[in-house]
Amino acid sequence: MRSVEEHLGAALSLVGPGPVETVDVVDCLGRVLGRDVVAAIDLPPWDNSAMDGYAVLVADLLTGPAPDGLVRAVCTDIAAGDGREVRVPPGQVARIMTGAPMPAGADAVIPVEWTDGGVQVVDLGRVPEPGANVRRRGEDVRSGQRVLAAGSRIGPAQVGLAAAVGLGQVAVHRRPRVAVLSTGSELVPPGTPLGRGQIFDSNGPQLAAAVTAAGAEVVRTAHVPDEADAVMRLLDECAEDADLVLTSGGVSAGAYDVVKEALLARGGVEFCQVAMQPGKPQGLGSLGTVPVVTLPGNPVSVFVSFEVFVRPMIRTMLGATQVQRPWVEAVVGSPLRSPAGRRQFVRGKLGSDGPRRTVTVIGGPGSHLLGSLSQSDALISVPADEEHCSAGDVVTVIDLTENGR
Repeated sequence: MRSVEEHLGAALSLVGPGPVETVDVVDCLGRVLGRDVVAAIDLPPWDNSAMDGYAVLVADLLTGPAPDGLVRAVCTDIAAGDGREVRVPPGQVARIMTGAPMPAGADAVIPVEWTDGGVQVVDLGRVPEPGANVRRRGEDVRSGQRVLAAGSRIGPAQVGLAAAVGLGQVAVHRRPRVAVLSTGSELVPPGTPLGRGQIFDSNGPQLAAAVTAAGAEVVRTAHVPDEADAVMRLLDECAEDADLVLTSGGVSAGAYDVVKEALLARGGVEFCQVAMQPGKPQGLGSLGTVPVVTLPGNPVSVFVSFEVFVRPMIRTMLGATQVQRPWVEAVVGSPLRSPAGRRQFVRGKLGSDGPRRTVTVIGGPGSHLLGSLSQSDALISVPADEEHCSAGDVVTVIDLTENGR
């Protein structure tokens, strides 16, 4: 049998980063940068006030006439967006709002809370330190600085930064176009009547959702019965519009494993057994130039196989530098057994015990148990050479939470 690592390597060898396209900055959330973002301006672009208050020259306050104390005339108001070139005369101050440009002749801002809030004349209350409450030009970002690296995922903060340095559009890798094909004569679409011997197709919707969550675009979903000719026709159709084709079911050694039958007759796809549970039967290859991944039919096997093999492929096609979810350590709360010679992926629920990360086993090992899968947010990875883990042991866990992206 092929190891998990070997099969992942074979899967990743089929794909590479997709082409770069330009999208509006408001539409780039969740995408992966295709080129570095370099700031064309300083941030802030000019000295500005960090709060509402009064722009002052500290030295002037320290040398003012004693009878006046800290009472000063207000020469003008400066609002955010004020484009005037303002200078504060000696012995006076300017009332200023948060974000407004600092005037010449001032080097600090006294918060309005320190003062009596005067409009024409103000009692400033106390003397600040020079530079107090002033945001200096370029203190956050310097013009010419690389602020976002190619290959990084764009979240809300990155959208804000790209917009702040003036980018209306951003270069990102195109979303891979993925076709999802579920096979099996026993399958019927959810929402339709269920006859004897039939089950609802959960693999198709599950895979389509996983593809979308990974950042790709689902261009087609389809179901085909256990007929080799029909499977091959649909696969050829899917390959015309997709960058990646995924199938579920029909890849084992049964009499009706028609995906394997059809693709072996065509060639270009290798079928193998991977030393893992669930997800032992797998297939990889190409339909012409389009990569195809054939997954087992049991829904938990589909989920695990997607997370371990297909999601890293999609993230690679997106141009991401980090293609796998985080593998972290956690303390397992109960004992578990694993088959000899196979890496087991056990459903789990992450938690914490003080500073320690913990994981609780959810459900049994059956590859049909979707109920327990829906309650889990982690996969406990038990190595192929370990057959037993005790409660309290430290195990390796794939983090499926939002933090694991």
